[in-house]
Amino acid sequence: MKKIMMSGNEAIARGAYEAGCIVAAAYPGTPSTEILESMATYKQDIYCQWATNEKVAAEIAAGASIGGARALCAMKHVGVNVAADPLFSMGYTGVNGGFVIVSADDPGCHSSQNEQDNRLYAPHMKIGMMEPSDSEECRTFTAAAFELSERFDIPMMIRMTTRICHSKSLVTLGERIGSPIKPYKRNPDKHTVLPATARRRHKIREELLLQMEEYANACPYNTIEIGTDQSIGVITSGISYQYAKEVFGESVSYLKLGLTYPLPRKLISEFAEKFETLYVIEENDPYLENAVRALGFSCIGKDRIPICGELNAQVIRQALFNTPDPDSYQAEAEAPPRPPVLCAGCPHRGFFYAINRNLKDLVPVGDIGCYALGVNPPLNGYDYSICMGAGISSIIGFAKALQSQDDTRKVLGMVGDSTFYHSGITSLIDVIVSQANVIACVLDNSITAMTGHQENPGTGKTVMGESAPVVDIVQVIRALGVSEDRLRVVDPLDVEAMIDAIRSGIEIEGPFVIVTKRPCVLIKEVARANAGRRCVIDQDKCRGCRACMRIACPAISFSSNKASISDSAGCTGCELCMQLCKFDAISRMEVQA
Repeated sequence: MKKIMMSGNEAIARGAYEAGCIVAAAYPGTPSTEILESMATYKQDIYCQWATNEKVAAEIAAGASIGGARALCAMKHVGVNVAADPLFSMGYTGVNGGFVIVSADDPGCHSSQNEQDNRLYAPHMKIGMMEPSDSEECRTFTAAAFELSERFDIPMMIRMTTRICHSKSLVTLGERIGSPIKPYKRNPDKHTVLPATARRRHKIREELLLQMEEYANACPYNTIEIGTDQSIGVITSGISYQYAKEVFGESVSYLKLGLTYPLPRKLISEFAEKFETLYVIEENDPYLENAVRALGFSCIGKDRIPICGELNAQVIRQALFNTPDPDSYQAEAEAPPRPPVLCAGCPHRGFFYAINRNLKDLVPVGDIGCYALGVNPPLNGYDYSICMGAGISSIIGFAKALQSQDDTRKVLGMVGDSTFYHSGITSLIDVIVSQANVIACVLDNSITAMTGHQENPGTGKTVMGESAPVVDIVQVIRALGVSEDRLRVVDPLDVEAMIDAIRSGIEIEGPFVIVTKRPCVLIKEVARANAGRRCVIDQDKCRGCRACMRIACPAISFSSNKASISDSAGCTGCELCMQLCKFDAISRMEVQA
């Protein structure tokens, strides 16, 4: 059989393809984004769709499953919070065609607002769960998850982590099985979640979970590896298995759990009772450890191993044995921290500059996206952020709180274009209905930028490369009842127009909406158009006032009391710095690309 290198995300897509998956939906979010992008390469066999949010993605897949098709939805860990409503219901009703949910968790918060451990969702939702430890298992476990979903009439979660999602290892390619379509038969007693139905389905689910646990006790996905040291046993799963092997080597015994809900309690007990010393190695919460302790076994786990952050062999070795990694070394001097910044030419930079010019009359509130980087100095673009969509919805309550304190500042909230489709529309409806005294901003850069330029309802394309109708943000806002005197559409790189738009929002009582429209500079067509443009600074005219430094553009540097833009600094000629210079020291020039 052919073997190739694949990331975990690519291998998930391959496993779904081989298993006969027919429908896949997702919302982009690191570290899960590449799953659907990879599945779209099999578009002749799998219908793929970027959904407006994770709830919609789960519901698209759920509908396909009820209709008899094997279906998959994918999202990052916080996306499961959004998708929880349909997933809890499907936990009771069960499936028709196999239904797989991929949750990509992010220990260490590499690109997320928390480190939540979504393994805890499986027992809460009463759905099955598998945890692959490398790319090959991503492929085989995904295919197995579809089979188990149908066998036990249950949605199956594949729980990934950042390291599994993005690391590459060898994968053995298999063939796609014939599409296992199950006929749809009308069955309201199974699929209609009314109270009476739910009570019956709950009992059925508990019975099926007991049957599935019996299977888990002897299944090929939960395995024991016997070592020469009969005194030490290690219980682990997922990427932590790889770390444990690095730390303990081949001499100890391992219980490697791949099917981790329902947990194989009999198998765990039989393994644990053999050893004087028992370690439980896992990232984040003590999910496995709590199960082991509940079975009456003492173990070493989170009493030593950190509950916060991502694990690796060095962290585990230090935590358990207080010894450094033999392959590590201490550098003589550590590199200074380098926080992420908005790209040179990013349209959001002009928006944040305009906010700073009005801060005495504003309290700005952020959201999740590229513009989240605007919180850092010197932009200091907003005071808090919570989650997707809250940049508009939370400002309703925040404005009321300020009003109760006689604070006359106006609250300004922001979302990006993809977030507007995700959860900003419903938030804006409440702003309008409540007549909140706020400014709601939609920062439209024509793409889902933060996660790597995925399509959204405003781009006119699908993930499969097909043309799609454009859902016009401005027209949607007008349709929600926002009058022309309360709506401003502006280019955020036009400083005076941007400042004027914000001032207009401050001066009018009640809701005001601003839509900034300027495409992301990294969109291929935009980048090509900008290839021959850049700004230069006349050193004789530069007075060292540092006004150009207030926008934190990475193309501009400052030394010897002078600002400069180097040839290789990535300047796009956006002219924002030109508008800030009072001494006409900055000009734009055309260069040969």
